Amino acid sequence: MVHVTGAPVLQLRAVSKRFGAVQALTDVDLDVHPGQILALVGDNGAGKSTLVKTIAGVHPADEGTLTWHGHPIRPTRPQDATALGIATVYQDLALCDNLDVIANLHLGREQHRHTLLDEVAMERHARELLHTLAIRIPDIHAPVATLSGGQRQVIAIARALIGEPSLVLLDEPTAALGVEQTAQVLDLVERLRERGLAVILISHNMADVRAVADTVAVLRLGRNNGLFPVATTTQEQIIAAITGAHDNAHARRRTRHPDEQDTP
Repeated sequence: MVHVTGAPVLQLRAVSKRFGAVQALTDVDLDVHPGQILALVGDNGAGKSTLVKTIAGVHPADEGTLTWHGHPIRPTRPQDATALGIATVYQDLALCDNLDVIANLHLGREQHRHTLLDEVAMERHARELLHTLAIRIPDIHAPVATLSGGQRQVIAIARALIGEPSLVLLDEPTAALGVEQTAQVLDLVERLRERGLAVILISHNMADVRAVADTVAVLRLGRNNGLFPVATTTQEQIIAAITGAHDNAHARRRTRHPDEQDTP
């Protein structure tokens, strides 16, 4: 774990988002620093994916402000976020199974020479990137369909780094992975921090969160419900914020003793 200092790469203030009659996010604040892994946790329907998609330009915020390196922004398309230096890796990975590792890494960012694909340059770039990230793929010419789940996940994350982003958003990167594959992905997430990138990690797995995250931000019913430094917070405290156990205890006390005030 690292001690985060310096100005945030991204700040959210009072961000709200509504879908028809459903208020998905309400007055959400968030600070994300370079060289930090910020875990975003919460129960199903807490607003985690909506918040990530708001940052990524998929669902523009209805209210509130987003600040990028100190400048206000309003991404209204994924291309806007990508151009700023925000990369997103969703659960579905969006890999092309019939293409090899090299082609998938450069998907949408192919290199050309005299109007033709420069396959030599792309292979060299792919090998350099995988080596830098300590990603071991036995055959980068093999179709992605032949890779394991963990290998596919690290390829998707590596592809997000082709554009040299400042912030990487990871939506449940270890979902449905085995123990060994999960360790492979978490090792890569830590290497992103070592490269000075800011990382927002969505996860339901508290063991994964405590293994790599510096800070945990809890969303509950679309609102902030706690910000916890991992090093000094117990898992029980985080789970209580996720489930609203503390709020529920206060509500029960008020019901039993309506004339008494809760002590701080």
